Amino acid sequence: VQLQASGGGLVQAGGSLRLSCVDSRRTFSNNAVGWFRQAPGKERDFVASISWKGSTTTYADSVKGRFTISRDNAKSTVYLQMNDLEPEDTAVYYCGVWLSSYRNNNSPRYWGQGTQVTVSS
Repeated sequence: VQLQASGGGLVQAGGSLRLSCVDSRRTFSNNAVGWFRQAPGKERDFVASISWKGSTTTYADSVKGRFTISRDNAKSTVYLQMNDLEPEDTAVYYCGVWLSSYRNNNSPRYWGQGTQVTVSS
């Protein structure tokens, strides 16, 4: 697994962004994948996860109804569509891959580099 996250940027409150996480080695099709975020001075927090076939998704309460995670295994890519963004969503966003097919903890085995999301008020 070799992960590359992209799609971050600066957006006004109420705007949208779509993050992408690509596995350049094309090996995570059987694994759960998720997004986490870390704001300055805070711990890295879970945001969303998706099971290996995409049948099961989980979300942090703070993003439910605004964020949607999806995946395209043919492209070895997982997406995070973020709508109605709030200043509190400002953080570095990381994608992570579990060894399992479903998320079973908050400790993915593999991590990508982060992508910065900044939401202005």
